[in-house]
This record gives sequence, structure tokens and C-alpha cells, in this order.
Amino acid sequence: MPAKAIYHDLVRNALEREGWTITHDPMLLKVGGVEMSADFGAENLYNTDSEVIVEWLN
Repeated sequence: MPAKAIYHDLVRNALEREGWTITHDPMLLKVGGVEMSADFGAENLYNTDSEVIVEWLN
């Protein structure tokens, strides 16, 4: 079973309980002409300098 299937909702719910807002699910990135994706991106409403990108690795 992929790591995302096991942990995605658990991590997302934990971040939301701690005041994070999920901004992208999935988060699509384009860097230097290369397209990539992460499982989700989030920002903290209480600390405007905080952002996180989550990617599961098997």
C-alpha cells in the first residue's frame, strides 16, 4: 500500500488541528521547466512565515 494512502489523511488532519490551512492537495510545482507534484502544501495562519510541502517517500 502506498505511503500516501496510509498517512495522507492522518497528517492532513493533524496539521489542520494545529492551525495549518491546506492550500493545495495535491501541490503542483514547476521548477526550471520541470513539472513536479507534492502530496499537499499548507500554511500556518498564526505564523505568516511558516509554510510546508509534504511528499511521501517509499
